[in-house]
Amino acid sequence: MVKTVDAKTLKGMINDGGELALLDVREEGQFGVAHMLYAIPLPYSVLEMRVGQLVPRRSTRTVLVDGGDGVGERAAKRMDVLGYSNVAVLEGGMDAWADAGYEVFMGVNVPCKAFGEVVEHAAHTPSISPEELHAMQSGGEKVVVLDGRTPAEFNRMNIPEGVSVPNAELVYRVHDFAPDPDTTVVVNCAGRTRSIIGAQTLINARLPNRVVALRGGTMGWRLAGFQLENGTERSYGTLSEEAKAKALTYAADMADHWGVKTIDRATFDAWRNDENRTTYVLDVRSQEEFEAGHMPGSVFAPGGQLVQSSDQWCGTKGARIVLIDDDANVRAITTAHWLVQMGWEVYALEGGIGSDGTETGMPKAPTLGLEALDLEEMDGEAVAAGLAAGELALADTDISEDYVEDRLPGATWGVRPRAQALLDALSDAPKIVLYSMHETRARLIAFDLQEMSDKPIAILSGGRERWKAEGRPIEATPQDAISQDDRIDFLFWVHDRHLGNDQAARDYLAWEEQLPAQIEADGDATYNIVTP
Repeated sequence: MVKTVDAKTLKGMINDGGELALLDVREEGQFGVAHMLYAIPLPYSVLEMRVGQLVPRRSTRTVLVDGGDGVGERAAKRMDVLGYSNVAVLEGGMDAWADAGYEVFMGVNVPCKAFGEVVEHAAHTPSISPEELHAMQSGGEKVVVLDGRTPAEFNRMNIPEGVSVPNAELVYRVHDFAPDPDTTVVVNCAGRTRSIIGAQTLINARLPNRVVALRGGTMGWRLAGFQLENGTERSYGTLSEEAKAKALTYAADMADHWGVKTIDRATFDAWRNDENRTTYVLDVRSQEEFEAGHMPGSVFAPGGQLVQSSDQWCGTKGARIVLIDDDANVRAITTAHWLVQMGWEVYALEGGIGSDGTETGMPKAPTLGLEALDLEEMDGEAVAAGLAAGELALADTDISEDYVEDRLPGATWGVRPRAQALLDALSDAPKIVLYSMHETRARLIAFDLQEMSDKPIAILSGGRERWKAEGRPIEATPQDAISQDDRIDFLFWVHDRHLGNDQAARDYLAWEEQLPAQIEADGDATYNIVTP
């Protein structure tokens, strides 16, 4: 029997100070429409792909949230097979939480985005409009625009004259771009959160320059009628010694003011071996540095993005976080000073990576449990022959966005929580061949299909990517092949703001601005904002 908890009990668990992995196993679209503040999105479709990293300690107290449709029970049984020993399911799912009168949030990365909004209110973070920035640039004023997002996001679209300097790098790099204290530093992102956090980071570091956030980021710039650049490669370069020296001084002051703690190697090693407490080991350096050499078992989590979306890396509320940096620890300290205010127990490792950077490349988190799956594999030639002979049907089990763009001939789309619906749609097929981009999502839904039916199930070896590489046919997906209601894995309102939909962009910015009121009504946030 799967254990359950009711909404009132869960509310108490969230606030009792113990470790809790609160995992929402609905798909991305369902989660984004309505969820709890501290729920971690872990779609059942990819449960085994992500749970090992999000919840590394398998005795962690865990509660699963679904739509009251039995998916939580299925997920709990899978976690039991994987060795998770303390898992319960919320009775009645997300609807029961709402019916109990508790706050319901929409969107993604809400604890972090709301934190940014609360910081702006508490610290009175200064900002300027796109029109003001445009006038400053046109008038030849001393101004530098630093983009706090990832390099990839900057490359897609950026403010003219902007430079890619991800938020965790700001204190390190700002002196090389604005050595003159008379230069105004403008920090931007796509919307609000990273603009606010980036600007306030420099203000907290007591940079002598005027520092402001760009209101609305790239979305606000476009809504004001200004053009964005695309495909730009401008980024920070080699760090000057003068900039490094100033950054060290600023970081030391920040560590002192905000109570950022460090730990030595012996304590760190003991924590990593502690079976009664979860410790996340996150490397906040750049991707290039991480790939050149990182600590085995550490996870790449660039500092600015970690503050923006901690739920991507840390699935256990109440866990410890240890940040790994270079020997200066500037990025670790600036990142930690925000995580402390968000309510995390966080530490910087003394001495940084040191000689422990013995592993290279970008390791991929293992998908748990696949070794137990017994599944026939078919190559492209065998599948093509089976299709021509009418001996099989194809099932696309990848994200719906890819299916909408194109599909393998005649393929039907199916998502793991609705595996039975996929079987029903293909009830006349002698055999079902599953595929996804590579193979993993297809293999995971196979666990469910094999439990539900004796129908022969196989997988396309190498997935859609190999099929395409072999030059095999791809067809346009008919408009009636999948409805918007079926696309439970896709959050339309977030997606549309990136496609030139002005109203979607306005709605998104308005949503961010109202988050503090919701946070106050909810009462679960552990924020403790400390001003400079």
